[in-house]
Amino acid sequence: MSDIDNITEVVPEPEDLKPKPPPPLAPRGIRTFTVCRQSDETGVSGEGVVIEGVALASGHCIIHWLFPPPRGGIAIFDSLDDFLKVHVKPHPLNKTIITFEDGEQTTYDGG
Repeated sequence: MSDIDNITEVVPEPEDLKPKPPPPLAPRGIRTFTVCRQSDETGVSGEGVVIEGVALASGHCIIHWLFPPPRGGIAIFDSLDDFLKVHVKPHPLNKTIITFEDGEQTTYDGG
């Protein structure tokens, strides 16, 4: 008898093949957002939607500057709050609007 004759086919139950939710302490989800500047006090990045970004389940934030076209630039931050501290909150005159894919929206206008 060869080893090939001793192979047992494993047939998993259909329920076992379904993705399982992560454990309660595991991070989950990616949120996409845009950054719209209603004004550009520095004259560098322009007005309108100037950034598209993602907030990862790990808390990290990746942004894609849409200027200069056609490629722009990429930056990675440890958190969305770190990004806001550098590029949004110091410029209240820009009246920046952050909009998430679910419609949640925050305006930063120094008020």
